[in-house]
Amino acid sequence: MGNYLLILFLLLVCGIITSQSQLFVSNQILPPSCPAPDPTLNYRPIIGIVSHPGDGATGRLSNATNVSYIAASYVKFAEMAGARVIPLIYTEPPEVLNQKLNLVNGIIFTGGWAKDGLYFDVIKGIFQKVLEKNDAGEHFPLLAICLGYELLTMIITNDNNILEEFSAASQASTVQFVENVNIDGTVFGRFPPVLLKKMSIDCLVMQNHHFGISPERFQANKDLSSFFRVLTTSTDENNKVYVSTIQATRYPIAAFQWHPEKNAFEWGSSRIPHSEDAIQVTTHVANYFISEARKSSNKPVAREVLDSLIYNYNPTYGGKAGKGYDEVYLFTPHSSSSSM
Repeated sequence: MGNYLLILFLLLVCGIITSQSQLFVSNQILPPSCPAPDPTLNYRPIIGIVSHPGDGATGRLSNATNVSYIAASYVKFAEMAGARVIPLIYTEPPEVLNQKLNLVNGIIFTGGWAKDGLYFDVIKGIFQKVLEKNDAGEHFPLLAICLGYELLTMIITNDNNILEEFSAASQASTVQFVENVNIDGTVFGRFPPVLLKKMSIDCLVMQNHHFGISPERFQANKDLSSFFRVLTTSTDENNKVYVSTIQATRYPIAAFQWHPEKNAFEWGSSRIPHSEDAIQVTTHVANYFISEARKSSNKPVAREVLDSLIYNYNPTYGGKAGKGYDEVYLFTPHSSSSSM
């Protein structure tokens, strides 16, 4: 009788343990209940960044005549918000550039100095492609920074003399929001109000340019004032006011006279702001742009993307000189090409 009770007890205990173990295991293997991703968004956005003539270091890294570069800070800027990058090497044949344009979900025009020749023609051609894609119904954003901003004003006005001279080289500055401007849906639309206020008081953006356009000249030009609306202005070292941020009225195009990428990723100038607030500016601009790229319906073949990504290239460290870009990607195509 005693053995019988012992056996029953052991069976009971084993049954409880087995049941609890099964419950534990089943709880572990059940997938979490997560909301389905938005099917209208592209969660693997690709950004095309156009290379610029030279090596980005006045010949210290390469003196090849057909070399071009992309500062790594632009690449990191796109990556920090969840995108990958394909370099659009401006000296490549038009058919290659067109193939790459069909792989990306947005474009960045970088800073630099070149305002004519093949580079200008390629920028102009890509800008036209951006407009065509959007007119055809594809959401295809463009972010133009410093030189990129200046080139857009020249292209849209068809006036290579539209720019004025300003003294804003290597200068941290504020931005002043246009009175009564509506920032909903713009690059600043998701900025915290406290950060927007700080941008008008603290020097949280980096300027590095010798040219720009005054609010008066901007508004007097019908081509510019009808294509863009002015969001902010800034002041140079001589207290001259220039337009510093603009956004297209009909297209997902934003342009900055200042450098949103430098705060987080460039260290060659002691004037670049690196405060937490300055980094937040970089973060919010990057998040805005990549959120626009996610609206693109273009989802190219994975293998073509992988073969073209900037991961196929190695950055070159140039920061030891204590000036210029910290890292650049250098490109030396086998042959030069005609414009698009």
